[in-house]
This record gives sequence, C-alpha cells and structure tokens, in this order.
Amino acid sequence: MKIDFRVIALLLLVPLLDAMLLAVLATRLSLVAIVALVVLTALVGMVLVRAEGRRTLARLQRKLATGEMPTNEVVDGALLLIAGAMFLTPGLVTDFVALLLALPPTRYPARIVVKKYVVTPYLDAKTGGFATGNVYMGGFPNDGDGSAGPGAGTGPSGGAGPGAGSQSTDGDTIDMDGDEYRNVDDDR
Repeated sequence: MKIDFRVIALLLLVPLLDAMLLAVLATRLSLVAIVALVVLTALVGMVLVRAEGRRTLARLQRKLATGEMPTNEVVDGALLLIAGAMFLTPGLVTDFVALLLALPPTRYPARIVVKKYVVTPYLDAKTGGFATGNVYMGGFPNDGDGSAGPGAGTGPSGGAGPGAGSQSTDGDTIDMDGDEYRNVDDDR
C-alpha cells in the first residue's frame, strides 16, 4: 500500500492550526471565554449533524423503498460522520471544517470530490472496471499488439468491427461486408 504524505501532512497541519488559533485567541480573550467558545461550537455542531443525519437517513430510506441506489446519501452519511468526529475534536479550525461538511450547500462539492477521487477508483479496482464501464471490449488486455484496450475492435473509432470487411490471417475465417453477403436463395 502506497502512503500519500500529503494526507499525513494535512492531518498534522490541522491540529497545528488549531493550536495556533487558540494561542492567538488566548492573548485577546479570557480562558473561560475560549473554553466556552470551543464547547459552544461543538454543541451547536453536534445538533446540526444530528438534524442533517436524520434528514439524510430519511432520504436514504426513501431511495431504498423506491429501488434506487442511495449513493449520494451514503456518501453524505460518511461526510456527516467525519463532521461529527471533527466537532468533538476541540479546536475552532476543526469545527469550521466540520461545519463545511455538515451544511448541505457546502457538503455537495465535498460529495462530488469524494465520489470522483475515492468511490470511483475503489469501485474500478474492486470490479475490474465493470462498475464504471471502463472494461476491455475486445481482445485481451496487454496482449502485445497494442490494439486491445477500452473499445478496441468494436467499431469505426476503435478498429475493425462488424462490417469492416477484414480478412482473417489464419485463412479459415472470412469477415464479409454487407455487399459481399448473399442469401442461399439468391443463387436460384
């Protein structure tokens, strides 16, 4: 498994920014005011996450009842779970990021990013491309002649397809165009 050091740097940067912001606020506000502010943002955030979680769960149940796939609702639930964990972490920067994940207008772009960079690559890796349609249409992948690939040998843009009139190299099989094809009744 490859470790992405940018993710580790981001995870270390957020608590550092939280500590720096709390240090700056400590010079301007009293200790009681800072603690009250951190606790208040956490409580308000948890109430918001709870309300949004119920709303998301209701949408998920509606989609399942109609037989639709609740992809957006599942991703929203995961983002709300992350937001709830961030609200419980003391600090104003984490509370701000959690607020962005908890509010529906700002959660939408986060959902799009998660689906593009997390869900889709995961599904491609687990299903061999069948979930997203990135499958090989003809030949074998990496067979050496360079013609196989997504859509290879399937039509006008991907190579020879039905009606291309190409001859087989083994001499036994002939692919004929529509004008070369005749019915048995045509000989009479």
